[in-house]
Amino acid sequence: MKGAMGKSRYLDGEPIRPRAITGSTTLTELIDNTFLAYNAARLREACLLFTRKMLEPDVTVGVSISGALTPAGLGMSSLIPLVEHGFIDWIVSTGANLYHDSHFALGLSMHAGSPFLDDRALRKEGVIRIYDVLFDYEVLLSTDAFYRRIIEADEFQKEMSSAEFHYKAGKYVREREKILGLDRVSLLSAACEAGVPIYTSSPGDSSIGMNVARAVLDGSRLRFDVARDVNETAAIVLDAKKKGKSAVFILGGGSPKNFVLQTEPHIQEILGIRDAGHDYYLQVTDARPDTGGLSGATPAEAVSWGKVDPDLLPDAVVCYTDTTIALPILTAYALSLHKPRPLSRLYEQRDDLYRDLLAEYSRVRTENEADAYPKVHD
Repeated sequence: MKGAMGKSRYLDGEPIRPRAITGSTTLTELIDNTFLAYNAARLREACLLFTRKMLEPDVTVGVSISGALTPAGLGMSSLIPLVEHGFIDWIVSTGANLYHDSHFALGLSMHAGSPFLDDRALRKEGVIRIYDVLFDYEVLLSTDAFYRRIIEADEFQKEMSSAEFHYKAGKYVREREKILGLDRVSLLSAACEAGVPIYTSSPGDSSIGMNVARAVLDGSRLRFDVARDVNETAAIVLDAKKKGKSAVFILGGGSPKNFVLQTEPHIQEILGIRDAGHDYYLQVTDARPDTGGLSGATPAEAVSWGKVDPDLLPDAVVCYTDTTIALPILTAYALSLHKPRPLSRLYEQRDDLYRDLLAEYSRVRTENEADAYPKVHD
């Protein structure tokens, strides 16, 4: 449809006429002025959504982490600064990212290498490869020994949510950092200090989980309460929606993506509590949607599940690029333009939020039971 002057409304966008890049061009200027089309434009949209809307005072930000980000240093360079500035309120991560994150706090090193090496030769020399990240096999054994040692403590001899486990482990990780004179190298440590709860959607699917499994064979009473994880994360989102808005920032896809998003179907479909879905959706992924996998599923598809509020679908951005490219850029952009937010310290609120969820569920269940049985009239 054309306007009064014969110009299509589809041509209302700003003309593409960027200024030339110079040696003094800043990162924010680069993004705002030259990231104008294709996935560069989606990355600019991601930066704007995160900084201008998701970091508003009344928004609770949940982040899901998949892919080998911490071995590549993304924990130190990007995630820890976001946590410390109050830009991340709760996390769902693969166990692998937390396990490899621990190496740095133990004084163990990861090395830049090449993806084009003879893995048979690496095996003979005791070198492990994660694409182009290399490290000694002893790094695994030392980290395994650390986890087996700490979970012998009395405080671990019970059933607990993965958030409680990571918080307790984070305290020991932080102590190792202090002893070794290290600072800001572990996401587990930083999240513990900031009161940011970290959940793992598949607690057994990592070296941490395997060491817990060995401890069970040795008589440990440690168990992961996965139902508690499901209910705690739903409680965080329900509270966020009552007080303001809920945002999800998805790095990659996989099980952590589903776990951070399934909070809304759990609230609506399973518990029967009325809600409309997350308010803001931001994902960085290299997965395609046409294969039917969850990793590439779009926010529009998520609407059909009740995961995303359909009225707020314009506030959903998917950036198709490598997370190791997008995350540092987005972090630098946000830190340069947005002042720190007060820490929400949701870890310390978990029990209260859980009780609030239970009370709301009990209320709804009572109402539904009353509606299911018609009143008997004399």
